[in-house]
Amino acid sequence: MKRISIALAATVTLCAGCRIKQPYSVPVAPVPAAYQNAPANFQNATPATTEAAKDWKQATPADAQDKSKWWEVYGDAQLNALEERVEVDNQSLKAAVARYAEAHALVLETRSQQKPTMAAGGDVARDRISRNKGNPPTESNADYNDFTVGLSASWEPDLWGRIRTLVGASVQQAQASAADLENVRLSLHAELAADYFALRSAENEAKVLHDSVQAYAKALQMMQDRYDGGLASRVDVEQARTQLEAASAQEADLSESRTHAANAIAVLTGELPENFKLAAEAHAMTPPEIPTGVPSELLERRPDIAAEERRVALANSQIGLARAAYYPQVILSGALGLESKSLGRWMSSPSRYWAVGPLLSETLFDAGRRRAGVAQAAAGYDESVANYREQVLTAFQQVEDNLASLRILAEESARQQRAVASALRAEQLAMHRYQGGLVTYLDVISTQNLRLQNERIAVGIERRRMQASVALIRALGGGWRSSSLPRAFLLTAGK
Repeated sequence: MKRISIALAATVTLCAGCRIKQPYSVPVAPVPAAYQNAPANFQNATPATTEAAKDWKQATPADAQDKSKWWEVYGDAQLNALEERVEVDNQSLKAAVARYAEAHALVLETRSQQKPTMAAGGDVARDRISRNKGNPPTESNADYNDFTVGLSASWEPDLWGRIRTLVGASVQQAQASAADLENVRLSLHAELAADYFALRSAENEAKVLHDSVQAYAKALQMMQDRYDGGLASRVDVEQARTQLEAASAQEADLSESRTHAANAIAVLTGELPENFKLAAEAHAMTPPEIPTGVPSELLERRPDIAAEERRVALANSQIGLARAAYYPQVILSGALGLESKSLGRWMSSPSRYWAVGPLLSETLFDAGRRRAGVAQAAAGYDESVANYREQVLTAFQQVEDNLASLRILAEESARQQRAVASALRAEQLAMHRYQGGLVTYLDVISTQNLRLQNERIAVGIERRRMQASVALIRALGGGWRSSSLPRAFLLTAGK
């Protein structure tokens, strides 16, 4: 026993300076100095400092439930109510919550390896010894009883940090899962907002068509009266009727778009489409100002980037774990209990037994398996770094795309509104000229169709502006911060 202790002490002394933990730093990623398409007055603004985004609420590590309700910047009570239902009833979000809970439980399971393991057990058996073994038993002791009860314990002292690295890796995995949860949450809320604005846009467009159908119905009646009075031809009546029926068909077609958007909202809020009802209402399509902040903040505001960064840290830990195979494994174990062939003497002093001692094992030859394991872990790390940098590039692309969309669509909207006003004046002039006998009714129909077409285009542009603003908020992280990720001490403490 003394020699074993000396050998163990020597091994510990030799490897006391050995540690498998791999140094880690966040990979460097390309970050622009400024957003190319951001409005100048919002280039350095943040959601917490701008009036337009005063409702954005930042989460803090101390309050994981304080989520950013970015959708409130739209000032729509119906949208707010629907978004709140996502938090409660969406099944995809519940699945993401369960995945994070699973990762959190794995942290606690891994952390338990830092503590000793104890077990208790007992055994009552009737045994027979083979007569054909060496020193065969006599007839009197070939069959015997065996009564055993005892305790056993084992513990692996973490001499070179293998278990600590394993715990750290599980924490990093749980943090990545937490970031994935926030990314799912952000995506679902953004998807609902986009579907909501698609639905309201379909209603606005339906109103434009409904107003046109009403006007065309009056025009048809006027043509019929003029025809009956001999002031118009049958061709004028049929042209007016054709225009009315075509507009009515387009109005009915829009109900499909609204139904699809409503069904998507129903599923996002955890409800059967058959049971979901949302009253139609006029909706002003005016996107709010969205503060961009400085580009360097984007890396802290995107949950998907945070998830990739945590996976880089995890891959870095895997290198250390692969190196752990080069170090000997030491396990301290012990057992004590009572064992007897006789139930009457089971609890007596001579029935006691005990055992204690270390187990030291080291692989001497593995034909390069450990070296290959380290190389594999290093390659996995390089892959995760590339994925992280690709995610960063994609994030900046998405921000720039939506900033450009908002800028261009704002200009397009202003021009389209002028086109609508011009088309309306042209329609009025054509009607006056027709009533004065200067043009045919076909000219009136042409200007009316042009006016309707331009009004529908205007509604479509406003829908695209609203959805681009939602996409921009999503690209900016929705007010989330990586500081809201659970800290390592919270995970390992089981909080």
